[in-house]
Amino acid sequence: MAELPCLDLLEATPQILRGLMAKLTDEDVRWKPAPDRFSIGEVLAHLSHSEWHCYRARVDLFLSEERPELEPDDAQMHLEIYAKADPEDAFDHFKEQRETNVDYLRELPVSAGKRVAFHKGAGTEITLENMLHEWAMHDLGHIRQVAELVRARKHWEGAGPLNDDYKLKP
Repeated sequence: MAELPCLDLLEATPQILRGLMAKLTDEDVRWKPAPDRFSIGEVLAHLSHSEWHCYRARVDLFLSEERPELEPDDAQMHLEIYAKADPEDAFDHFKEQRETNVDYLRELPVSAGKRVAFHKGAGTEITLENMLHEWAMHDLGHIRQVAELVRARKHWEGAGPLNDDYKLKP
């Protein structure tokens, strides 16, 4: 049976993140490479927050209104919330929400992907399919970010003289 795009990746994200975070201490998860960069814990809090307040809210608007207007998500507004969040609670909340959302999306007909909304940030119409691809890109960006943080925190120093070949950007 045909389904909307990107659902397998969206479903896999929590497991991928959990694998990347295996054997990390609380100190590792809260480590920031610089004051203006996210820690892994802040990434998890951001994912938890945006899962329901951004993505699920948009899905609901796509399905309940004709050509709804979508506001751009501004993660910068929530930095203080992210910094104060418990990383494990944030991950658990994200995982539960993601499971609910993927199950819901799998029940939708493929034709739902053609539903249209006006995205104020993009200044143009987008489809639900467009948003699902952006959602997958959002996940992949944060998976890459977590991977870079793990590389920098747990493996770079241990690589000793071999770390000169790696240009980290956590």
